[in-house]
Amino acid sequence: MIEVSHLTKKYGNRLAVDDISFTVEDGVIYGLLGPNGAGKSTIMNILAATEGQVTVAGHPLPEEADAAKACVGYLPEQPPLYPEMTVAEYLDFAAELKGVKKADRPAQVQSAARRTGLEDVLPRLIRSLSKGYRQRVGVAQALLGSPQLIILDEPTVGLDPAQVIELRRLIRELGRTHTVILSSHILSEVKAVCDKALILSQGHLAAVVDLAAEERDLEELFLELTAPEETSDKKED
Repeated sequence: MIEVSHLTKKYGNRLAVDDISFTVEDGVIYGLLGPNGAGKSTIMNILAATEGQVTVAGHPLPEEADAAKACVGYLPEQPPLYPEMTVAEYLDFAAELKGVKKADRPAQVQSAARRTGLEDVLPRLIRSLSKGYRQRVGVAQALLGSPQLIILDEPTVGLDPAQVIELRRLIRELGRTHTVILSSHILSEVKAVCDKALILSQGHLAAVVDLAAEERDLEELFLELTAPEETSDKKED
């Protein structure tokens, strides 16, 4: 689904991601882990590399950027919702922005609503929904356009335990028909939902972990791989 070779991303003089290479297999749920500043957000915005080669669903970047973007559904940490719209209006609007043909939009909206459990709230204003249902609306808009790859940024932040359980169940269901990349600070969430984990540290890819085969505890492994390097003064001591 994704081939990344020597990906580097700079913001001015700041190096956010440094020479990262990895492959995301089709039909797998990947967890993206790392401390703040490790480069997770940059990886999720993978279509905007400074250097390196990136291919999404067979489309090289930047040569076929539009085709690559059409293969990706994205849920940012703060979903881009419009509270004054109904759920149905918003999803139709999001489908239009994604270039879904007008004749196909009703079926796409209904399909996304059904898959995310939103059918009963389609007529309701988004501002009247709970946090959990708003997250579902965000996931639904990511499904519009039938993308092959779904990228979710901290999708369970701010949800109560019951909402977290429901959203995790939804993500696992999405993994049956999509490749999913899930960015999260919650290690237990990655263990519960994902097949593999990409662990980032200081702009580098520290490890790709097969969660089913890994015998070590994920928390222990994460702390070992992301521990800050000792300074020269500490080494001298």
